Amino acid sequence: MATVEARYTFEGVDLAYTIAGEGDTIILLHGWGCDATIWGATHDMLAEHYRVVAVDFAGFGRSAEPKSVWGVEEYTQSIEALVKHLGIESPTLIGHSFGGRVSILYASRNSVSRVVLTDAAGVKPRRSFGYYRKVYTYKLMKRTLPLLIGDKKAQMLLEQRRKSAASSDYNRATPMMRAILSKCVNEDLCSVMPKIKVPVLLFWGDKDTATPIGDARKMERLMGDAGLVVAEGAGHFAMLEQPELWSATLRSFLKIG
Repeated sequence: MATVEARYTFEGVDLAYTIAGEGDTIILLHGWGCDATIWGATHDMLAEHYRVVAVDFAGFGRSAEPKSVWGVEEYTQSIEALVKHLGIESPTLIGHSFGGRVSILYASRNSVSRVVLTDAAGVKPRRSFGYYRKVYTYKLMKRTLPLLIGDKKAQMLLEQRRKSAASSDYNRATPMMRAILSKCVNEDLCSVMPKIKVPVLLFWGDKDTATPIGDARKMERLMGDAGLVVAEGAGHFAMLEQPELWSATLRSFLKIG
C-alpha cells in the first residue's frame, strides 16, 4: 500500500501528514512526544479498508513548531484546516493521549462519523496537596533566591529543581513546546464531551497512570454513545501493549470483516 507524504501550512507553520488507502477517511492523531509513525501496524491495517490520513502535530515528527504558544484550540484548528484542505466530510477520528484531546474538541463542533479514544487526555487531572506545595515552593524560590544568592546561582538551582520535579515530556521539550505542554495539560474538555453524539470507542489500559482509567469512565458517562474496552495490565500505550485486543476491538467497532 503506497503512502504519500504531503504538507500544508496553518498560521504560517509548516505541517506534515501522510495519506494511504482509499475510501472513507480516518484521521490518526498521535500523542505528545510521538509522531505519526506510532500507529505502525494500525495504520497499515486501516489503509487496506479506508483512506488513512496520519498527522504529525505541530512540533512533532516532520512538522515545524508553532510560532506562538498554542493550546488545544489551535491544534484543533490545524486539523480543521487540514480537513478543509483535503475536502474531507465526516471523518472517523482515532486519537491517542494528546491526540485524544484534539479529537474530543474537534468532534464536539464538527461533523464526524465515529471517534476512537485510546488512553486519551481531556479530563483535567486532580492535584494533590503535595503538588500544590511543590508549585508554590518553586514560585517562592523563583522570587527570593536571586535576592539571596544572585541571579546566576539562583537560575542553576531553579533549573535543577525543575528537572527533578517535571515530567519526562516536559524535560525533553524545547522552551516553546514546554510552554505549550503547560497550557494544554491544564485544559479540561469535560464541558464539551456531551456535545459528541456519534459512537465513541474508549480503549484503555487499566494500569495507565498518565490518563487513569477513571478518566475513561468519566468520558463514558459524559458522551452519549460511548463504550469502554479495558486492556487489563496495559498502561498508557494500551494499543501497543495489547495489539491483538486493540486490533480486534478496532475491527469490530469499524465493522471491518
